[in-house]
Amino acid sequence: MKVSVPLVVLLGVAVLVAWRYLGLRLWQAITCLLFGFFLAATAVAPDIRRLVSAALSWLTGS
Repeated sequence: MKVSVPLVVLLGVAVLVAWRYLGLRLWQAITCLLFGFFLAATAVAPDIRRLVSAALSWLTGS
């Protein structure tokens, strides 16, 4: 996926905004981080990556 670093930065900013302005607690952010980390180690990870790539391709028109 070509946009992996910008996508990670965008998601990181979204979590930071949610933490700062929407009342996301630190333990909730850590839980989301761990969920993503462990989800990436499962057999579902390639399907999620393909789904995100397809969605980004559709959004960018390429």
